[in-house]
Amino acid sequence: MTETPRRFDPTNPDDASTSQYAEAADATTGPASAEQGLGTDVAATTAGRADTTSPEEPTAQAPAPAPAPDTRQVTRAGMVWAAVACALVVLILLIAFILQNQEYVQVKFFGLEGSVPLGIALFIAAVGGGVLVAIAGAARIIQLRLAAHRVRRQASPGTRTR
Repeated sequence: MTETPRRFDPTNPDDASTSQYAEAADATTGPASAEQGLGTDVAATTAGRADTTSPEEPTAQAPAPAPAPDTRQVTRAGMVWAAVACALVVLILLIAFILQNQEYVQVKFFGLEGSVPLGIALFIAAVGGGVLVAIAGAARIIQLRLAAHRVRRQASPGTRTR
């Protein structure tokens, strides 16, 4: 006879996901549930059997599967795919925001005056803020590169650097 697997208990440290019982822990179809019958408890099914073994004793019939590797390789293509997926979600939300804010508002800027949809006006303001941040970041990067270049030149005065 075959042994009826017991249910997986996530609070029990002895229950490992690679054990032979983990595969049938929550299955609703297959050999484990066919033996148990619909709506019966595992303990009630195995209570009358004399040939059942405890879950801690491995059977000689099936070896335990090898554990899956824990680390995943992160690739540039995977990072690009994740960035594109996030950008698409942000763009969809931005389009929904612009479409829901179509009321015209009066905009004045250095003597210029006009009316624009509210969503477009806020989008233009956000892009302008992003441009200012990009300019400040570029200035800081240039400043750090010049400082690193000076340090390299002072460290090796006799050699020429590109």
